[in-house]
Amino acid sequence: MNAATIDLLHRAIADPDTQWSLGTFGAIAEFSRDPHEPVTLQQSDDAVSAVTARGGIAIRHHPRNRALASESITKSGWNQRIALCLSKADGAMGGRAVLTELGADTGALRASDRDSILFDLGLGAPHADFCVRIGDGDTAAQLRRHAGRAVFETGNPAMGLILSANPHRVFISRLGRIEVYQPIPPASGRSPEGPHTHVLPKLLKSGRTHPATEPIPEGWVPCAHLYPPHPARDGSGEARPFDPARHESFQSYIARFGSPEILSLKRRVRDAIAAEQPPSAMSGDRHGRAGIRIALRQLKAAGHVSPVLQSWLQNLDPAGLETDADEADLHHD
Repeated sequence: MNAATIDLLHRAIADPDTQWSLGTFGAIAEFSRDPHEPVTLQQSDDAVSAVTARGGIAIRHHPRNRALASESITKSGWNQRIALCLSKADGAMGGRAVLTELGADTGALRASDRDSILFDLGLGAPHADFCVRIGDGDTAAQLRRHAGRAVFETGNPAMGLILSANPHRVFISRLGRIEVYQPIPPASGRSPEGPHTHVLPKLLKSGRTHPATEPIPEGWVPCAHLYPPHPARDGSGEARPFDPARHESFQSYIARFGSPEILSLKRRVRDAIAAEQPPSAMSGDRHGRAGIRIALRQLKAAGHVSPVLQSWLQNLDPAGLETDADEADLHHD
């Protein structure tokens, strides 16, 4: 890991407006904290971590960690994130397909949790293990009886036991872990603010490690993500006045950790509109075309007003003319 990536992680862990996730397409743990929420922060040459009463995150410094900054289209706005990636070989985890007892969680972020028992749910992702941590001996004994079976197998009571016990969820990759201490919401309930998890079996069946909208290079897997503050939305996804400083901050991450080709395409769009040129076709792959549309939306969000911009939006991105809707689920694009 180079010095720029280490500096990125140190800055991000100290910023309460930065959010984090770890998982795969269809199963993800998310960590966030409030600005004034009590937190235990640690930053060293080996790792960074943040722990609150609701959950925690730790990310280790790995010599081959590759940070990849990117943006993607949403209904009428855009998302932004930085993926922390390893090669498929470096990022490989257990890949278990059945409920498996792993023993005491000696890597728990809090010392009080290190005697509790981890059970891998067996969701089968190659680059992440999805676990529950059981502190009650009776519950652990009951779950142990169903080890070796798929948790979503018809007639398997294991998931019912887990939901009743409301254990900590612990999602782990080669780069670190996210722990969630808040209760699991009921099937009809909404995920709580702050740390929480999503497990969506239908999406898991796709076998994808990330959404198709995210330009992860072939042979790499995202082992964690961080989400610097968005310039046009708050942490809950609600629209907010455009913040030029936040925008420029993330564009600097794109320049440092992103695609030079997409950055060049976006610059060409801005230059063409500044020169009041009419809309023109610009070549690019799927991600490049999205980058062109995002450049237009960012100009609009920043308050750039001109007939030329309107014409470009009408021709290349009619959806960008709409008011940005509530897109609160920032990490599932």
